[in-house]
Amino acid sequence: MESSFSWEALSPSLSICVSRAHRFGTDAFLLADFAAPRRKDLCCDLGCGCGIIPLLWFRDEPPRLCCGVDIQPLAIEQLQKTVEKNGLQKRLIPLLIDLKELSSLPCGPLDLVTCNPPYKAADSGILSCQNAQKIARHEVCCTIEDVCQAASRLLRFGGRLCLCQRPERLCDTLVAMRAAGIEPKRLRFVQQRPDKAPWLFLVEGKKGSKPFMAVEPPLLIEGEGGFSREVLDIYHKEENL
Repeated sequence: MESSFSWEALSPSLSICVSRAHRFGTDAFLLADFAAPRRKDLCCDLGCGCGIIPLLWFRDEPPRLCCGVDIQPLAIEQLQKTVEKNGLQKRLIPLLIDLKELSSLPCGPLDLVTCNPPYKAADSGILSCQNAQKIARHEVCCTIEDVCQAASRLLRFGGRLCLCQRPERLCDTLVAMRAAGIEPKRLRFVQQRPDKAPWLFLVEGKKGSKPFMAVEPPLLIEGEGGFSREVLDIYHKEENL
């Protein structure tokens, strides 16, 4: 199994362990940037996979403590290797547990929970052949309702939940957040170009907050010569190559 792992650099001093089963894509970078934890925050990434979202936070000024939760042993094994390689043992804690069974963490109520959830409902789409991809893409192990309820149990009053999801699941997501006592407060759509329909949205909710949601200008992926300036900044790149 060791030979199936490889390492990808996220910065000159930070690398992440990846495999064919647990890698990452653009949506993880966008969600990590959108969530923007503060240095004092206690955070958790649900369904963390290889741990890309918390790892991206450690490129800059990281939160005080972050837990990465996943139900898949290989994902947590990869994250543990990443933690050890980067000397993050006291800052990033891998947890092998079903989020539906997670009611609290030893560090206490959290300031921020993130999740890049399965995009497809359990009864829709063609299921992936590989079990890891099936769990990541389809609601076979958890639903958006499960994610929001878990976040509500973990968050302090006023704590934030940040998610990304496909536009066709917008209504499902907002309803699930409100039902869990997490009020949607900030919404941003992601478009490839200005003339294209959104392919993703990013949403932030606050536990116990009053109703009012701000819709932000869309995040455009493409710009002159390749990526837009904002996406280049998210990737920590100076210019398109």
